[in-house]
Amino acid sequence: MKRKIAAIFAADIAGYSRLVAEDEEETLRRLASYRQVTDDFIAKGGGRIFNTAGDAVLAEFPSAVEAVRCAIDIQESLRTRNMAYPPSRQMAFRIGITIGDVVERDGDLLGDGVNIAARLEGLAEVGGICVSRAVHEQVVNKLSVQFADIGAQEVKNIPTPVHAYMVAMRREDGTYSIPQVKKPAKASAQPTWMWPVAVTLVSLAAIGAGGFLYFTKLETQAVKVATPAINVSPAPSAVPAPTAAPTAAPDSKAATSSPPPAPSPPPIGSTEKFAAANVPFVSDKTRTSLAGEYAGARDFKAFSLNTGGFSAWVTAQPSEEAARTAAVEQCQKRADAAQSPRKCELYAAGDDVVYAHGKPPVPPLPWVRHDAVTEQPFASKDVPLTRDAGKTRFENIYVPGKKTKTIALGPGGAFFFFTAMDSVDEAVRRSLESCGAVAGVPCMIIALDDNFVVPIPTTLRVTGFFKAAGNAMISPEARDDVARRIADATSGWNAVAVGAAGRPGLGLKAATEQAAVNAALADCVKRDGDCHVIAIGPFSVGPH
Repeated sequence: MKRKIAAIFAADIAGYSRLVAEDEEETLRRLASYRQVTDDFIAKGGGRIFNTAGDAVLAEFPSAVEAVRCAIDIQESLRTRNMAYPPSRQMAFRIGITIGDVVERDGDLLGDGVNIAARLEGLAEVGGICVSRAVHEQVVNKLSVQFADIGAQEVKNIPTPVHAYMVAMRREDGTYSIPQVKKPAKASAQPTWMWPVAVTLVSLAAIGAGGFLYFTKLETQAVKVATPAINVSPAPSAVPAPTAAPTAAPDSKAATSSPPPAPSPPPIGSTEKFAAANVPFVSDKTRTSLAGEYAGARDFKAFSLNTGGFSAWVTAQPSEEAARTAAVEQCQKRADAAQSPRKCELYAAGDDVVYAHGKPPVPPLPWVRHDAVTEQPFASKDVPLTRDAGKTRFENIYVPGKKTKTIALGPGGAFFFFTAMDSVDEAVRRSLESCGAVAGVPCMIIALDDNFVVPIPTTLRVTGFFKAAGNAMISPEARDDVARRIADATSGWNAVAVGAAGRPGLGLKAATEQAAVNAALADCVKRDGDCHVIAIGPFSVGPH
């Protein structure tokens, strides 16, 4: 047997047994896909998987820095993949990392280092990372990562408490979460005389809470019964209308996107009246046709669409149910014929909007700003936040695609692009609407025709969208000022650096990316120490 010091990485899937019980085949299929992601990142970071069991993965790294960097890459990549599933079906890892003395036997590793990594994984949040103090000391000054000290934690089968830290994970908007302590350190023992008092108080509280919840439940049920579901059925015409053939709305000339869409919010009732100018995803020509043919048609009628821009409507149907069914079926046939992965859904029944998901999120205007200083020729390899498969799609479809064409990108890596559009305004609008529906948050136009229209960093790795107002790395009292100054700097390259105390330094309106970076660092060191760049242009950044 051989002893050595190694960084031990332990991961497993939160709620894995429940996911298997609900849908075994689908869970196992996705596990294989997600394991491919984790295995690739582990290998890329110089790690070695030494044990697996079901959903669990144990790996060793020669460097704590590489282990933490690998864990962050895995969590961010899987977070993007999970956006395609409803919360109840998302498959998220918890990861624990420590440095310890281990024994190697037949390729497997044994010892306290392995056990502690597994216990730290149990402390981690769903989709989060928990590390030991030894790892924190190795990493804190080498990676642009924030930690939350959760103190000494008593864990199963480890005789002494383990001092642990949570890694602050990046949100979709580029800001960082504040980790929550999952298991607090064991409290000191209370005097024996307090137990009867505590039991009495807990019992009284339970009785009171039970009574409150019981009556609250009755009130909630009464409200549900008293509130009718919105399902407007227009009165039939005095003269029966003839049955018309379904009318398929014209579709976009070319459209494509990132992998399957983000989970849709739960259905909600809508009181909005149909207006063709407000219909998302579809072309301007389709809106014009809807304004004339659909809006002026007699009941029963319905209109269906999907986020890729496919749509269909029917009019003069024998009943509302028939209209709803025919509209969705016709739309889905068109989508299937074009191999669109997006599901068609009912948007309007009669003159009422019944679409459950509301308007897709889009950013504030202007959606495109041209700046000769920062615009550069489009290159698929330079598109940030996207994996190799996405870059290949850009190269094979977007680059040779006809103008007008645009790419919209989300902060988590979701994207959507259209080619051969009739106008810039239509291309930009549709890309942002479809990308926003996929990502669940506003996207950004990064390319128009053959140029990047936002600054694309190359000196550092893009990690998300930068928003100064909510950025936890900047001291609270400075955030509004940083946001204001960046908003005023509408041309040239901008960069933001921060120091250990969160005091920011800015490099604004620079002629080059490197000049902005240098200016931000120089400004930061005037008022803080250990400065590093956290944003370039509209993006948050970190080390390559």
